[in-house]
Order: sequence, then structure tokens, then C-alpha cells
Amino acid sequence: MALEDRGVIFVEPGTEVYEGMIVGEHNRDNDLTVNITKEKALTNVRSATKDNTVTLKGTRKLTLEEAIEYLDDDEYCEVTPESIRLRKKILNKSERERAQKKAKNL
Repeated sequence: MALEDRGVIFVEPGTEVYEGMIVGEHNRDNDLTVNITKEKALTNVRSATKDNTVTLKGTRKLTLEEAIEYLDDDEYCEVTPESIRLRKKILNKSERERAQKKAKNL
């Protein structure tokens, strides 16, 4: 829910995700690393403000053509019979940062 304010989400709630998978488009030009799997805490404590009903905006489904147009130099498009996914070439965040620093130094 907190990610909706930052841009458009590409994956439906409940979709299995992995590190390095592109799950949405940030409002700004830079990449934003997020934990989309963070769950709401379930407690028996009720407050006077009460929990608001969560209503999520619809996700943007990418066609193959849109996914290919969206790609940047450091990204791949995975196509399976069930889905079209975008991901980073280097899945691990720290390894991506090292590679970017190395590329800047060259």
C-alpha cells in the first residue's frame, strides 16, 4: 500500500517475487529498491482510529511490446507461457551497486 504513492505497480497482490525483479515504475527517473513482500502486522489490539479498509489501485499489465520498450541497459525481460516479467541483469542489490561503481571508474 505504501508503494502506490511512489509509482505504478506491475505485479498483482499475491504474486511470487524474487530479488532483482522489477515490480513497478518509480515516479522519478531513478531505480528504487523496495521490499514489496512486507506484510501488515496482525494483532489483537484494536485502536480508536480503527484500521482503514485497504483499496489498492489496479496494476499495469505489460504486453510483450511494452515490456521490451520499457527495458533499460541493465534489465532483462523474462517471457514464460504464464507471464511476462522484468528483472535486473544482476539480481543482488549489493552486486549491482559494485558493478555500477566499477563502470563509473572505467
